[in-house]
Amino acid sequence: MKNLKTLSLFGCLALMLFYGSCNEDFLDTLPLDKISSEATWSDAALSEAFVFNVYSFLGYGGFEEQGLSAYTDEAMFTHAGRPIPPLNEGTESPTNLAFMSPTYNWDDMYLAIREANIALTELPDATIDEGVKEQLIGEATFLRAFYYQQLLRFYGGVPIIDRPFGLGDDFSVARNSYAEVVDFIVKDLDTAASLLDGKDEAAGRASKLAALALKSRVLLYAASDLHESAKVSGGMGDALFAYSGGQDTRWAAAKAAAQAAVDAGSGYKFGLGGPVSAEEGKANYVALAMGGGSAAADPGGAADMIFDRSATIDFTEESNWPLGGLHHGINNGPNGYHNWAGNTPIQALVDDYELMDGSTFDWNNEDHAGAPYQNRDPRFYATILFDGADWKPRPADVAGMEPANQIQTGSYDDGNGGFIPGIDTRQSPVEDWNGSRTHYYTRKFTDPDPNIEDNLSGGQAIPYPFIRYTEVVLNLVETLIETGDEATARDWLNQIRFRAGMPGVNDAGDALRDRYRNERRIELVYEEHRYHDARRWLIAPTTLGRGIQAADIRATLKPGASPHVPYRYDTDVYDYQYEVFDNTEVETRTWIDRMYYRPLSRDEVQRNPLLVQNPGY
Repeated sequence: MKNLKTLSLFGCLALMLFYGSCNEDFLDTLPLDKISSEATWSDAALSEAFVFNVYSFLGYGGFEEQGLSAYTDEAMFTHAGRPIPPLNEGTESPTNLAFMSPTYNWDDMYLAIREANIALTELPDATIDEGVKEQLIGEATFLRAFYYQQLLRFYGGVPIIDRPFGLGDDFSVARNSYAEVVDFIVKDLDTAASLLDGKDEAAGRASKLAALALKSRVLLYAASDLHESAKVSGGMGDALFAYSGGQDTRWAAAKAAAQAAVDAGSGYKFGLGGPVSAEEGKANYVALAMGGGSAAADPGGAADMIFDRSATIDFTEESNWPLGGLHHGINNGPNGYHNWAGNTPIQALVDDYELMDGSTFDWNNEDHAGAPYQNRDPRFYATILFDGADWKPRPADVAGMEPANQIQTGSYDDGNGGFIPGIDTRQSPVEDWNGSRTHYYTRKFTDPDPNIEDNLSGGQAIPYPFIRYTEVVLNLVETLIETGDEATARDWLNQIRFRAGMPGVNDAGDALRDRYRNERRIELVYEEHRYHDARRWLIAPTTLGRGIQAADIRATLKPGASPHVPYRYDTDVYDYQYEVFDNTEVETRTWIDRMYYRPLSRDEVQRNPLLVQNPGY
């Protein structure tokens, strides 16, 4: 068979040479490994494929191994030697950049914008169906706005480039003001919303609602204190970062945009008249994390997801990572399941979950301190894996050591004067180097199906939520508070709480604002909002700046009790003590005001002499 194939190949080559010698047209052929511009924009499928490539710059979304949560008071990145500390310790500089995800990195975003600009230049003259053309132009316009939004919120005002540069163009372009970039993004989003109105919607693709929702976010940020020159200092009041007055007008514009987006969607299980049970509240939040809630799973409901990094193959950037990187479980799950414990929750996040009655958790309260994981907001149990939490069956090689399928992040009395380290600790016999340093793990975005192992390729296909309806509702709540309509703000806030099984609130004034901010923190945790929220509210010094705390858990035998062998969590047999401590093993966090924005790299500034570096760098 091998010889036959070889002969066939030589035969084909001989025929090609023969006909080529007789017919010079053979030399006038299209390359087989490239597609011409003319072919691309005269074929609907090829045009669509080009725009799909613009989506690919969304990358893994928030499912990077090194998450943006590790730059906030949500999480700590476990593994030493990664470029996380330069930002958190205030040492980042143009020549010492901390980790920057491709989903917001300067170079990657401008490459994405260039691809969008090519599409927007070529598509108007494309010889394809007008309806398809209009949708693709709308999607490319939305994506350009999305990528500019990413640049704006990490770097401040950036150069606006609305066409693809050619080799003869001058690449030296100055930064536009913050206001100019906001206006440019909003104009693109208005255009996208108009073009996508009435178009078919598909998972992972831009829609009219996505454009309206992103507009609400952009205008919400623009109205926030970080972008009001009178409320910032140290160069951050410059036009590259802030407006000179008019904050009330900007709040009104943000409110109108949020209301328009809310009115255009429906969300998942909104409109409840009171809190659901704790069990249902947890299930609702798990459903949201698994894909935003769906009409299929809940016939009386509607999807919460507006724009996501979809698992659809059309948009998946394939690599050797499971499911092209859509695998949150292996990155962040417990080492006792052969996962990597990447971005583990810190104590500040755990403590900010309310009790079921809506009161605040307090370590100075003996009842709270004695049972810190009991009677908490149902979203806590859908988000955090803590000592004693029930979880999936262990892998086969671990099941004999821990058959109860409970998280073990403490140390336990062995009845002989010693203590046994938990299976999920850094003293574990199972991959101790992948153990959590905070004694917590992330559950959110991990499929709870007991038949799916976290660390198996192909096991989990969970879309990353860039925008969901609940965010838009929270945007509306914030604008209502800031414009004085507290009654309506409470109504919307309580609808989110009722869905989670939490009681309504009656706060007013500063207390309502604080309650809203914590609600946003809990509801949108690990969705890459906290990094930006803490900055735009000017509270980063007291959030990221307060450092990392963790919990040490120790179980001692009750008098006369015998230890479980193998150990399992049991309050009838053991007394549990919890001690909060500062963790500085990998980084010692601090806050310096220049950290409100990321620095531009030295190489980028040297390439473009018109660029101005961000304050403090």
